[in-house]
Amino acid sequence: MAVDGCGVVCKYILIFFNIIFALVGFAFLGLGLWLRFSENTRGIFDIESVNSSAFVIGVTVMIALGLVMLVVVTVGDYGVCSEKRCALSVFSVLLTFLAIAEGVVGFLAFTKREEVGFRMGEFYTSLYTLYATSGDPALAVTLTFIHKMLDCCGITGVPIIEIAKKTCPKSDNFFKSIVMDSCPKIILTVFDSKASLVMGIFLGTGALLIVALICSVTLSNKIRQAASAPQYIILTQTAPSPTGFHPPPHDFILLP
Repeated sequence: MAVDGCGVVCKYILIFFNIIFALVGFAFLGLGLWLRFSENTRGIFDIESVNSSAFVIGVTVMIALGLVMLVVVTVGDYGVCSEKRCALSVFSVLLTFLAIAEGVVGFLAFTKREEVGFRMGEFYTSLYTLYATSGDPALAVTLTFIHKMLDCCGITGVPIIEIAKKTCPKSDNFFKSIVMDSCPKIILTVFDSKASLVMGIFLGTGALLIVALICSVTLSNKIRQAASAPQYIILTQTAPSPTGFHPPPHDFILLP
């Protein structure tokens, strides 16, 4: 059945939302699986070493989050494209749980920003230690991304003595090329000084989920209305006339 008006708008909004959600889900799942099963990193899941707990928790969260996002996208795409109200209802429930989770995580990240920053610093230290011992090029790419994003360099912040100095960002400033910020320290600073921004990101993501939830409910209602609306069928029937058939002539007599 076809929907129109707001239903069509909501349908395309949900399709766009699911595409973005799928890309993010694949990114989390791919990175998590690579860190879990890579030859240079999977050994940390079998032994207890320094900071290994933070690393294991971080990788597990990435894999679980990626799987949940892909499940939500699959259910949402099926419901939107096939216009199935049952699938849209499940999709709406999942979006509701995700929106609530985003709000709770954002609030906890704000109130426990020091602990969160400390755990993230541990996670970075684990990645750095694995790269220092293995030299994995994939880990080098990950560290390069973190260093450029945070504008920091390794554990000490001194590129000259850093093992991972090739992953540190290049700077035109002479003093900054000698001494940069330490990444664990800058991670703690970011979560402490920009806790409001971090919470805003979580709440903003929750708001997007709520918009998708509203569109899903609206589309479901439009599908229900289209299914319950009376269907009018115009039937036209013309009697076929045999080829070459002509009605018999009639004689008209005028009476006085």
